[in-house]
Amino acid sequence: MSANSSLEKSELLPPLDPVAAKRWEHIAVQSPSAWLHDEVAKRMAQRLRFIRSPPAHWVHWQPSLGGWASQAVVSQQYPQSACTVIEPSAALLSHARQNLSQPWWQRWRQNSPRFALSPPQPAHMLWANMGLHMQARPQDCMAQWQACLAPEGFVMFSCLGPDTLRSLKTLYTQLGWPPAAHDFTDMHDWGDMLLASGFAQPIMDMEHITLTYPHVQALLADLRSLGRNLHPQRFAALRGKKWLSGLHTALQDTLITPQSSGRLALRFEIIYGHAFKAPEKALPSEMAHISVSDLRSQLPSQRKS
Repeated sequence: MSANSSLEKSELLPPLDPVAAKRWEHIAVQSPSAWLHDEVAKRMAQRLRFIRSPPAHWVHWQPSLGGWASQAVVSQQYPQSACTVIEPSAALLSHARQNLSQPWWQRWRQNSPRFALSPPQPAHMLWANMGLHMQARPQDCMAQWQACLAPEGFVMFSCLGPDTLRSLKTLYTQLGWPPAAHDFTDMHDWGDMLLASGFAQPIMDMEHITLTYPHVQALLADLRSLGRNLHPQRFAALRGKKWLSGLHTALQDTLITPQSSGRLALRFEIIYGHAFKAPEKALPSEMAHISVSDLRSQLPSQRKS
């Protein structure tokens, strides 16, 4: 597939409300890391064992969205590597500094992360955990990743896939309610978008994780920590107590299955992506000059009649 066709396909990704997505960036930073985000970070870090040489410098991309646990997980894997934490605004960067700065008595033992709005130097690895599915324009995000990386640097990212919350979305549809959550992009579309953004050799993988809850209140609290509904056609007003009571009943009736041992179950699709920065192509102005005599010397000799 060509870069142009990949880009055209990326424009057909599920739309998100850009205002709501920007608002979530500032809400997420004030909440504790979601358990699922921290668990995915540990699982993604296991894939770092297949990287031959540790990066001299890596970028932690927006930990406010992906959870604070990633910093310790990757730092344990690469204790000698320098790290720059990137957030899109000074306010978010301040929150990241508060959550990720090491105590003074530990700074001498390992590299302390730097905090910046952009990396001071090209990085050899960029780590982005569980944030891409909350981006209204993921193409722009990937372009920034590509700009952050040195030649032959690589990106590691994770996000939610289209099977996520399928049972909850089906329930809302059956009840005639607006969408319960925005749609999530398929891993093959993420791979196409990586290619269109200047990455090479994308490797995409996925797995399903089912979480169970003892009661509805615990389930709804966990969903609030995971993110927000960014669907453009979501319900735009406030719900009442009667609707909430009906939701509780519907969740109890639908999400408790024989396989969940009397607990409410929700299934999440986790997508993992890995790709290298593609080498820069020669500019059109960089032409090779070959003399006519050299060209003639390469032609097969012809017999004279």
